[in-house]
Amino acid sequence: MPAVLALGLDPVFVDPQAMGGLSPAVIRAFIDSELDRIRAAGYEVESCLVDIGETAEAVLTEHLHKRSFDCVLIGAGLHAAEHALLFEKLLNLVHGLATQAKICFNTKPQDSLEAVQRWVVPTAGELRRSG
Repeated sequence: MPAVLALGLDPVFVDPQAMGGLSPAVIRAFIDSELDRIRAAGYEVESCLVDIGETAEAVLTEHLHKRSFDCVLIGAGLHAAEHALLFEKLLNLVHGLATQAKICFNTKPQDSLEAVQRWVVPTAGELRRSG
């Protein structure tokens, strides 16, 4: 089963206005449901939610040292203009520590599965096992 690391900003570090006034808990539950949708499509998914810089690099490094991933999905919040430096740092970590992984980007949580599918497709056997 292809392994995907879902890298994103933890909603507790995002301005609630940018999330339509929804609480971080509601946003986190929605993100988790979208990751479940990726799992249902035949992927193994590990979530890696980071802060806005204090420990983000260490948290990502820990995930990338634990195992290899076929794909790293980078959430839209991380590649927003206001997080450009953090995005560059994290992208360079992925590039250096997960050299075999494909990198993809979503534009919102709802298109995460499609972003992963652009680069990594489970085999027919994996699809049968996950369904």
